Amino acid sequence: MPLDQFLMALILASDAVVHDGEMIGDPTEGALVVLAAKGGLDPESTRADLPRVATLPFDSEYKLMATFHRMQDEGGHDDVRCFVKGAPDQVLARATTALAADDLSPVAIDDPMKERYEAENERLGEQGLRVLATARRDFDPDSFDPNADLLGYMQELTVLTLVGIVDPPRPTAKDAIATAKAAGIRVRMITGDHAVTAAAIATQLGIEGRAITGADFDAMSDDEAAAQIDEIGVLARVTPENKVRLVDTLRKKGAIVAMTGDGVNDAPALKRADIGIAMGITGTEVSKEAGDMILTDDNFATIVKAVELGRGLYDNLTKYIRFQMGVLAGMVIAFLGAAIFNVASGVLFVPLQTLWLNFTTQVFQAVGLGYGKFADDLMDRKPRKADDEILDTWRFAWIAIAGLIMAIGTVGVGWYLDDRYGAAVSRTGALTVFSIFNLVFSFTALDEKRTMFSLEGFSDRKFLLTTGMSIAAIVMGTELNVFNRFFQTTGLTRAQWGACLVIPLGLVAASEAWKWYLRRRAPESQQSLADEPAPTPAPL
Repeated sequence: MPLDQFLMALILASDAVVHDGEMIGDPTEGALVVLAAKGGLDPESTRADLPRVATLPFDSEYKLMATFHRMQDEGGHDDVRCFVKGAPDQVLARATTALAADDLSPVAIDDPMKERYEAENERLGEQGLRVLATARRDFDPDSFDPNADLLGYMQELTVLTLVGIVDPPRPTAKDAIATAKAAGIRVRMITGDHAVTAAAIATQLGIEGRAITGADFDAMSDDEAAAQIDEIGVLARVTPENKVRLVDTLRKKGAIVAMTGDGVNDAPALKRADIGIAMGITGTEVSKEAGDMILTDDNFATIVKAVELGRGLYDNLTKYIRFQMGVLAGMVIAFLGAAIFNVASGVLFVPLQTLWLNFTTQVFQAVGLGYGKFADDLMDRKPRKADDEILDTWRFAWIAIAGLIMAIGTVGVGWYLDDRYGAAVSRTGALTVFSIFNLVFSFTALDEKRTMFSLEGFSDRKFLLTTGMSIAAIVMGTELNVFNRFFQTTGLTRAQWGACLVIPLGLVAASEAWKWYLRRRAPESQQSLADEPAPTPAPL
């Protein structure tokens, strides 16, 4: 059947295998093999009857693949037939004839034929279809050398078909790209497809920017590339050099660049990027070695989720560090103040009381901050700069002020109770008020800008659990006899508890004043994220 001559190339010039309904190999090749099978050809018997005698593997430079087979031509003569599949423009550039569908006779490719071919390629590409062309060429078996430069044989081809393949984006890709945009991450698509096809897919996904080819990118000077890079969203028909240059251009503009890839030719760009992400399923071993991370499910949405997790972990880590620094500052100043003013004989807490404080309230609140719920607005924040400090000048000032307030309040309560009730009550009161200060300060560290009385602050169950444990530890340390004997504490009266509870309100007032100041500064620092993206190229 004439149709067999067109479908044969889809099977023979592909390596993919479909077995028991499952595809093994490249998905694009799998689609071609399935198409040929639907047309009536059996892939296994076709390959068995026409074994390969040579193979020209696909390369991103010449963008085609060819296989050579011994077979009989239409006239019954033995020859070596080459079947080719590849990019339509590359196949056309190497072709001189096309096979007529009615009688399989070769027809010269003249200007009208080229225009028809290119128009059809454009039409399929605008629909978002991945377009491949197939071709063939016959050789004299006596003169054919399978060990020669096979690329040199890729001339005077006869075009067979144009095939449009539906390659739909993952359902999660569009939402993931929208989330990335909201987080200030610019996504670019790098592909070997035709620019028209790539632009159509990019529009479906919500990737902004115009589409250009790798050749267009090469033609730009470094200054032109830097000036236009923000307008470019898609690079099509790229070479490995294009990918490396894109990474370098973005990094020179100050962007933190993550590059994804799966092929051997992606390795240089993966290595050059700040973060190279190799595909775990379809990726080659070379790309996996070159990458910093391996994406086990080959899903772009997983990258965006990893960004969210990374931001959450960093955010919680900063909360933990700031809390611990503030508490440490308060404890050091309190100890110095007690020694200087001879409060409780200069010993504000005995060693066991210090350990009790460290291993209960401080640990509980630190764990609640470090392992608590991630902030709801993580993916709406502008990416932080690489050189941003966890403790900048303003935060150091706040920690110093908070530590000073905790120390003054603790020493003041200790002095008040020491003067009236003695050292035992003084140390118990100081331990209690400092523990309460720790509790209050942890709410400040939980969110620097949101008020402590916001209902959103009470949505973190882990933090509320650790807070409840801290409150229980504070009460038990003073009110249970077993703890009184072990930690040398004593029960407090209502008036003494009142003194311990009232003093920390000073820290609450200072905290709320600080957050009011930060909220006043927010319009300057929290710009629209969509206006200032941090470019991150990522082929999909």
